[in-house]
Amino acid sequence: MKVTLRKKGISKGMVSLYLDFYPPILHPDTGAFTRREFLGLYIHKKSRNEIETNHNKETLILAQAVCARRQLDIQNENFGFISSAKRQGSVFDYFQIEVDKRKGSNYFNWDMGLRYFKHFAGPDLRFVDLNLTLCEEYKKYLLSAHGIGKKEGPLSRNTAVSYFAKLKAILKKCYKDKLLTEDLNAIVEPIKEKEVHIEFLEIDELQKLINTPVDDQFHKNVCLTSALTGLRFCDVEVLTWGEVRGVEGNHFLQFTQVKTDGVEVMPISDQVFALFGDRRENDDFVFPGLSYYKVSLFLSKWINSAGINKKFSYNCLRHTCATLQIDSGVDIYTVSKMLGHRHVKTTQRYAKVVDRKKKEAAKSIKVEIPTVVNRTLRLVQ
Repeated sequence: MKVTLRKKGISKGMVSLYLDFYPPILHPDTGAFTRREFLGLYIHKKSRNEIETNHNKETLILAQAVCARRQLDIQNENFGFISSAKRQGSVFDYFQIEVDKRKGSNYFNWDMGLRYFKHFAGPDLRFVDLNLTLCEEYKKYLLSAHGIGKKEGPLSRNTAVSYFAKLKAILKKCYKDKLLTEDLNAIVEPIKEKEVHIEFLEIDELQKLINTPVDDQFHKNVCLTSALTGLRFCDVEVLTWGEVRGVEGNHFLQFTQVKTDGVEVMPISDQVFALFGDRRENDDFVFPGLSYYKVSLFLSKWINSAGINKKFSYNCLRHTCATLQIDSGVDIYTVSKMLGHRHVKTTQRYAKVVDRKKKEAAKSIKVEIPTVVNRTLRLVQ
């Protein structure tokens, strides 16, 4: 395969520079063979002064450098350089396609990620406009941005983490689809997540909640499903009977996680299976007609009725499952697999919440404290 720099005369005494490929190469956009790539570089056919002479000289040097680079690209079977038409496409249209693939609460999260990126970048953004500077500026924007739409006040750091992660996912896919010539996702550092307090229920609190009577058994079963399995709401919402497998004593869920697209096989107890009610057709949802708003409203009232004074969201049910499993002695690797985490590091935050060794260490030093000391302390207080 040979690449040759050639010239083509055009109007107004100018010459267009292009590359000639021999034999022809397959154009990745059209699927047809082509021999030419016009570089968008022009020189004067006849130089009339020193300025035009210098222009011709510098432009030819640039064109020759491009020619040499193309020769190397072709030798390495890299033909992405010719997909220039695709790289003029809209980033937002591409982003929207990825948003529409999501379901439930995960869709909302991706949709907000797109909205914030549009708010930052303006009404139109092409793939060729994506670069390191833009990504770093967007990161700064998220860390200082105030809510758009009805939301007021600044974004929390972890919300910024989530929205920036959506852009990184888009950058990764763009590079894979040859819409970017540089792997920006690998270069751009993510926003570091702020370590926050993880709210969960102790085992006695969970039992107290279960024993608290409610009129809405349907939503109670939905909440208990997540508390006992660690399933996210978005996965409970779309769980079908066809994904519920096995027999008594060996029930399991075989499903694809909405958030990660990871294929999972999750064993469940007979107790959890009983929460699902009577089996229906494979295509039927286990919990049909779920609404995150309604189940959150129910959970808030249920927690209050049980007299549990904690700021508790639906996701805290997943935290409850993880922390109770670790506290009962289940190893962190198994808990990680049960939760569907891609990396054990993600699960380690639960180990920090419930660390038996810390508890044991706190009780390891035992001394006799005289009563007089206690009186002194009471007086000081």
